[in-house]
Amino acid sequence: MSKIAVGRMTHRHEGELVVFHIGMQINRWWRFDQWLPVFTAMPRMLREQMTDTDSGLLGAQLLLGAGGPYVVQYWSSIEKLYAYASSMDLQHRPAWTAFNQRARKAPGAVGIWHETFLVERAESMYVSTKPMGLAAATEHVPVTGRHDGARARFADGRTSSTPAR
Repeated sequence: MSKIAVGRMTHRHEGELVVFHIGMQINRWWRFDQWLPVFTAMPRMLREQMTDTDSGLLGAQLLLGAGGPYVVQYWSSIEKLYAYASSMDLQHRPAWTAFNQRARKAPGAVGIWHETFLVERAESMYVSTKPMGLAAATEHVPVTGRHDGARARFADGRTSSTPAR
């Protein structure tokens, strides 16, 4: 279990960064036959992505929104994200096919959504927290000198906040 990092921390990451949000919206709670398979598919996909060091997944957090669960993922490239999504040999394609088959039988019972962001710059601040979010997916580093303010951290990094060394 991660320890609390007392003080002001930020993240450091060099290279491409993709933030991917994916979730489900449970529209008919009583239709367990429709949403439970969707709900159980995501942990299998996350395990698969996390155990494959070449998948491109840097980290992920499972969250609960108003309509249902969703995951925030951090990827090393858009190509790796799309390669995972389209691979016939991995968990996503069979899960997507099964979802579409069930959705035709009970339209609107459960929804799926995603948003993909190619990040040019990112700024982060974590004060006395365990590593989380972007810092847990990349590198969790102390805020130093000229990077004390959010504006300075944001201005300094192309794809990251890169504290002075």
